[in-house]
Amino acid sequence: MTYIIFLIRSSIDDFRRNKIRTFLTSLGILIGVSSVVLLIAFGLGLKQYIKGQFESLGTNLILVVPGKILQGGSLRAGPGGGSLGGAQFDEKDVASLEKARHLRSVAPAFIKTVTVSYSSTAEVGDLFASTEDIIPVWNLEIESGRLIRKTDISKRSKVAMLGPQIAEKLFTDKEISVGKTIKIEGQAFKVIGLLKSKGGSSGGQNFDSFIYIPYKSAYTFNPKKTFFALYTKSMTENDINEAKQEISTILTKRYDEGDFSVLEQKEVLNAINSIFSMLNTILVMIGAISLLVGGIGIMNIMYVTVVERTHEIGIRRAIGATKSDILYQFLAESIILSLIGGISALILSFFVVLVIQRFFPAYIDLLSVIIALVVSSFIGIVFGVFPARKAANLSPIEAIRYE
Repeated sequence: MTYIIFLIRSSIDDFRRNKIRTFLTSLGILIGVSSVVLLIAFGLGLKQYIKGQFESLGTNLILVVPGKILQGGSLRAGPGGGSLGGAQFDEKDVASLEKARHLRSVAPAFIKTVTVSYSSTAEVGDLFASTEDIIPVWNLEIESGRLIRKTDISKRSKVAMLGPQIAEKLFTDKEISVGKTIKIEGQAFKVIGLLKSKGGSSGGQNFDSFIYIPYKSAYTFNPKKTFFALYTKSMTENDINEAKQEISTILTKRYDEGDFSVLEQKEVLNAINSIFSMLNTILVMIGAISLLVGGIGIMNIMYVTVVERTHEIGIRRAIGATKSDILYQFLAESIILSLIGGISALILSFFVVLVIQRFFPAYIDLLSVIIALVVSSFIGIVFGVFPARKAANLSPIEAIRYE
C-alpha cells in the first residue's frame, strides 16, 4: 500500500511540473469518455421518453396500419410496409370495426402538414382528422372550450381543437384561442377547444402541434377519403389478444393478411427500442474513436516523457530501482492521466445532463459511470505499457550518459 501511495505521489509531482502537457493529454480522454457517456445518456433518455408517451396513451391501445411492417418482432423495411403499400382504410373499415365486441373505441387518422393562420400570423401545423373517439383513445383532456362531438362529425362542422403548441404560435395568448376563427389552407374553422399539453408524439408527430378536426370536414384535404392508420382500444388490457384477433378477422374480409398490421403498444415499443439500441450502439462506437485518439495521445506523450527523463531513469536505476519499479512508475502515470480525463468527463457529463434534463429526460446510470472509469483505466494500461516498458529496459549506464 505504501508503495502504491509513493507511485501516486510521484506521478502527481510530475504532473505539477508539466501542467499544460498533463491537461492536453487528459483532454483527449475527457472528450472521448464524455462523448460515450453522453450518447448513452441520450439513448437511455430517449427510450424512457418513448416509453412514457406510450404509457400515457394507455396499455390497451391497438394500432392498425397498412402493410406488414413487423417481421420477427422487428420493423420491416421495403415494399408492403406502412405507407409504402397495403390496405387503404376508409369509412367502411371504421364502421366494421365499430361493431367489434372487444373494441371500446375506433378512431381513424388522417394527417397532413398544412398552413394555418389567424389574422396576420401564419404557421405550419399538422392537421389531424378523426372522430370523437380519438379523445378517449389518446386520453386527450380539454383545458378550455369543448371537445369534438359526434354531431360535429355527421354535420361536417368546420370546427377545430388546438394543441397548446400550435395555439401559442397563432395567438399572443393561447387562452383567447377558443371562439376565434382560424384558416386552414384558406378554409375557415372555428376553434371550439384548447387541449391540455400531452408533451408527446406519435409516429414522429407532436401531439401538442396538432389541429384536430372532424374527419368528414377534412375531405377537401383528403379527396381519396382514406386513412393512414386506425387507432383502437380494447375493452380492457386483458382483451387485447381477442381484440387483435377480431380486428384481423374483420379486415381479412376485404384485404389479404399481408395488407395490414395489427399492433399492440408492446410490439411497437419493442421494435422502436431495438432500432434505437442499434443506433445508440453505432453512435457509441463512433464516440469510441475519440477514445482511441486520446489513448494514442497518451502513448505519444509518455514516449516523449521517457526521452525527457532518460537521465533521471538512469540515476534511479543506479541507486537501486529495478526494472519493475520504472515500469510501474510510468504505467501509474499513464493510468492516472487516463483517470483524470475519465473523472473530468463524468463531472462534465453530469453538468451537461442536468442542463439538458430541462428539455429532455436524459440521465446517467451506474453502468455509464462504471464504463467511463473502466474504459479510461484500460486505455491507461494499454497505451501506457509500451512507453513504460521502453523506460524499464533502458540501460542504467547509457541512461545516465544521455543528454
